[in-house]
Amino acid sequence: MQGELDRIDLKMLRLLQKNGRLTNAELAQMVDVSAATCHRRTQRLFEEGYISNVRALVAPQKVDRGALVMVGVVLDRSTPESFREFEKAVEKLKFILDCHLVAGDFDYFLKIRVGDMADFNRIHGTQLIALPGVRQTRTFFVMKEVVDNAALDF
Repeated sequence: MQGELDRIDLKMLRLLQKNGRLTNAELAQMVDVSAATCHRRTQRLFEEGYISNVRALVAPQKVDRGALVMVGVVLDRSTPESFREFEKAVEKLKFILDCHLVAGDFDYFLKIRVGDMADFNRIHGTQLIALPGVRQTRTFFVMKEVVDNAALDF
């Protein structure tokens, strides 16, 4: 990946990762290239998949999603079909922020934001344990977010 990017591209990625609201003119000035060159490079970074999306990070507490919950999920079978079925169902649940297939004691880790423990209890009892193939869940309520959505270090 980095073999295809020069130092200007890498600097642009680092700057945009820290502040996606930079204008093209601001970014061009910060990396010392013309606005036209900066625009072309930014477009290429999107087209080649180095930048997949740009979006706002909403403060969870401001929209009544202040409770962060991590859930370890164990499926009853470890087959490609059971994984595919579980993943397809998870993609439909809007309260799940992240879903990762993992090695170890769990098959998946889910990152979920809810308003409070009562919200999670309702979701757990009606939707999480009803997901296809779920044998067991282990819930971890996050007490303090030390690092969240950190920029990639490259």
